[in-house]
Amino acid sequence: MPSAIETAAISGPHPSRNAASASFLGDYRALPGIYDELVDAEGRLRPRWAPFITALAGLGPTEIARRFAGADRHLRDSGVFYRVYGDPAESERAWPLSHIPLMLDAEEWRELKDGLVQRATLLEAILADAYGPGRFASQGILPASVIAGSPEFLRPLIGVTPPGGAHLRLYAADLGRGPDGSWWILNDRTQAPSGAGYALENRIALSRALPDVYQSLHVERLAGFFQAFRAELAARRRSDDSRVGILTPGPLNETYFEHAYLARYLGFLLVEGEDLAVRGNAVYVRTITGLKRVEVLWRRIDADFADPLELNARSRLGVPGLAQAVREGSVVLVNGLGAGLVEANALMGFIPALARHLLGGRLALPNVATWWCGQEREREFVLDRLEALVVAPAFTQALPGLLADGAVLGSDLGTAERARLVAAIRERGTDFVGQEAVQLSTMPVWRDGRLEPQPFILRLIAARTAEGWTVMPGGFCRISDRTDARAVTMQRGGRSADVWVSAGGPVAATTLLPLLERVTPRRQMGSLPSRAADNLFWLGRYVERAEATLRMVRAVLGRVAEFADANGPVVQRLVQVMVAWGTLPRRAARMSPAVIAAACLHGREARGALPRLIRSARGAAAAIRDRFSPDAWRALNDLLRLVETASPRVAPEAEAFERTVHALQIIAAFSGFAQENMNRFNGWRFLDIGRRIERAIATCRFARQLAEPGVPVEALDALLELADSQITFRLRYTMIAARALVLDLVALDTNNPRSIAFQVERIEEHLGRLPDIDGRGLLSPAQRIAVRLSTDLRTADPERLSIADLRAMEDALMHVSDEIALRYFTHRDRPQLVWESFA
Repeated sequence: MPSAIETAAISGPHPSRNAASASFLGDYRALPGIYDELVDAEGRLRPRWAPFITALAGLGPTEIARRFAGADRHLRDSGVFYRVYGDPAESERAWPLSHIPLMLDAEEWRELKDGLVQRATLLEAILADAYGPGRFASQGILPASVIAGSPEFLRPLIGVTPPGGAHLRLYAADLGRGPDGSWWILNDRTQAPSGAGYALENRIALSRALPDVYQSLHVERLAGFFQAFRAELAARRRSDDSRVGILTPGPLNETYFEHAYLARYLGFLLVEGEDLAVRGNAVYVRTITGLKRVEVLWRRIDADFADPLELNARSRLGVPGLAQAVREGSVVLVNGLGAGLVEANALMGFIPALARHLLGGRLALPNVATWWCGQEREREFVLDRLEALVVAPAFTQALPGLLADGAVLGSDLGTAERARLVAAIRERGTDFVGQEAVQLSTMPVWRDGRLEPQPFILRLIAARTAEGWTVMPGGFCRISDRTDARAVTMQRGGRSADVWVSAGGPVAATTLLPLLERVTPRRQMGSLPSRAADNLFWLGRYVERAEATLRMVRAVLGRVAEFADANGPVVQRLVQVMVAWGTLPRRAARMSPAVIAAACLHGREARGALPRLIRSARGAAAAIRDRFSPDAWRALNDLLRLVETASPRVAPEAEAFERTVHALQIIAAFSGFAQENMNRFNGWRFLDIGRRIERAIATCRFARQLAEPGVPVEALDALLELADSQITFRLRYTMIAARALVLDLVALDTNNPRSIAFQVERIEEHLGRLPDIDGRGLLSPAQRIAVRLSTDLRTADPERLSIADLRAMEDALMHVSDEIALRYFTHRDRPQLVWESFA
């Protein structure tokens, strides 16, 4: 007899094809005593899954594999990642997409949506009372210690009504399904709810992999949710020229990708604490044109770290004075400071009574049964039934020394562990709760060409908008790799799945693009934050320095291959530059060219070795992911993989040469993306200024080593190669290289895009287009140096150009870099610098 899945597959539009491919779906069955999303206890396919399974089976195993691989490739190419805490390198992990979405029908979705809105309304009322009149405690509905004992109860915010009147503007809940099919709230997420951006990326990846299936099933779109939320935050600004920002802890945060992705998708500023300043009890962002007002902040850092002045003095992530700005009503926070109070497990034990008191009835989505051990009767109940319950921290995610990894099942404890825990509960029961043990329901996962049931948690997200609470029509699932999982997080492994809600009919297309009649054309971008400008500037420098390093390695290897000049004077001069530049350890300077190339290309010891340069470039790019081209990001990742995945053996010269050429081609692609894909706004100018400064400095250093008076012709040939000017020289002069002619081409010729003079002209041009912060119309300090250097280069005589002159040019370029940083990045007073012309 065929299984339920085979029956559904055979009944599809192409019976013969579906019958032939049904076998790879496997004999899927629900686990005993567990609710399964796909099939019931008798193995019958649930009706809401039949259209999807029929369509999937109709594709065939080869096509399914191809499409799922395409979804994985999209996520990888888009740079979707999460970071794992506790990993020795805190490494980034590729986002683990499970390719089978959770299917929800319209009726069940309405129930979930209404229940989520009801709970969000209740939690908002609890927050309003806790930071306001405190009636729940005074009336005995809620013990005062459940509020005051929580580290998330922020006393500086007592009596403060949040601007706009709402503590919660974004709410998420983790749900699990019981054996009878009922949904239960497992956790409330109110501190800084995550998941919206990852849900959107899951949707994009899967809808592109299965476009025909997605369209035919009439899946509810997500864009309308983001459109409403963005409109709400924009409406909370009191002035049109103020900004909406997403406050992130920075690139080392586990969900940083989501912060950057949402900022780019919604058009918000991505800011870190150091980007912001409070002046006159208002919040401002530091930009290259000065301070600009921020009136709405989507907070993705914990409230305790938001203000080192009033909350946590050890925080380096927050903004001093932010709490006072909230008191003054000058900034709207999403969510309000102290909103994490209602995440506490201890509160769950009182939610049912609060619902009856405030809402006059039971919650449509009840939470898992919870007993707070701060009450004697509840404490004894938990201790008596410890074997059957889960014990969890009451107010935090973990308790060092007892529940270091979070909640534990009593039956899993050893004798000594149990005794210690019982003693701790009796001594300080307020720190613990007992909860009903929840065995998670299962959903199908595609593994090795077949479907298997795995436990999952569903996260739903709601946002406060002008029309009330709006729930994202979907969300995302976190799926465990273990069949006995009781909790699922990305930090402990597992996968993520999309959630498809059936609309029951055709779905209208939704876009975040504004309607034409509501917007007037403009060609200027908003003010560029100083940190973004700083990272773009150094991204340009790091990439250009990496290119110069590769050119040196190629020149060394090329001379060995072409001239058998392994230890000749030209090679030794190049090696001296590598050592001085920090590209090569000094002890490796006398090694063979193959060892030198390996140390430069793949070594980690020297501060200027290629892997460290590219990691620095990638770090700068990561800090501006909201502004960075996905193609350019892929190029950086390709370059990093090339230099970090090499064999530990020392490659032969020919193999190292090919690897070097490949790396240079990737950098050329990156430069092409920057030149052809970036709008000519200030961000591009800072990137290009960084590249031009670094290229000019590198050429100065090459010329000082390879164009000393009396050097052999081979050294001048090497200089032409490093400056990519050999063809031009050969076409211009039908003779061997001469020092004055070579220096004229690589240093003074403004028609040569690799020359020092060309770089300085571009730098001068860019500086002239940057904002005039002083408003006085005078040349900035960096401009004065650049103009003077440009004039000296145009009037210099190549016959008289000395090594000291080249050193003076290099120093001047470094001063230009310093002045740019002081003026646009740090906004600090400029030290008095003296620079003299080389002419």
